[in-house]
Amino acid sequence: MSDEEHQFESKADAGASKTYPQQAGTIRKNGYIVIKGRPCKVVEVSTSKTGKHGHAKCHFVAIDIFTSKKLEDIVPSSHNCDVPHVNRTDYQLIDISEDGFVRVSLLTDSGNTKDDLRLPTDEALLTQIKDGFAEGKDLVVSVMSAMGEEQICALKDIGPK
Repeated sequence: MSDEEHQFESKADAGASKTYPQQAGTIRKNGYIVIKGRPCKVVEVSTSKTGKHGHAKCHFVAIDIFTSKKLEDIVPSSHNCDVPHVNRTDYQLIDISEDGFVRVSLLTDSGNTKDDLRLPTDEALLTQIKDGFAEGKDLVVSVMSAMGEEQICALKDIGPK
C-alpha cells in the first residue's frame, strides 16, 4: 500500500439530476420532454404502428419552455427519453434595476432576496410587469426553472401596496 494521499476532483454538482428517464410511449400531450438538449412542453404526440423492424415510433412536437421555439423528435416507443424536472415558484417583486442589464429583485419565502433574474423577453408580460411596478402595485411573479435555467413566466397582481 502507498503512503500517498490521493486527491480527487469532482466536476459533478451535488444534488438532483436535471432530468429523469421516461419511456417514450408514456409521454403525453402537455407533459415535458428534452429535445436537442432543451426542456420542452409537448403539444402533439402521434404514434405509428409497429413496422417491419418491430418498433412503434412516437413523433413529438414540442415548444421550448424558455425560447418558445417549436422542436420535433421521433423516438421508438419502447426507448427512454429524458424528461426535465420543471418547477414553478412564486416570488414577490421588490425592485426593477436597469444597470446595463434589466434585472429584478425578488423576495423569497425565507425572506431573502433573489437578484439573478432578468425580465422576460415576452413583450406583453414585460409591459405588464413594468407598468404594474410603476403604478406601485404589489406584484407576484411565477418563475419557471428547468435544467439550470430560470425565467419569469407569469404575473399576479395582489393589490396596491
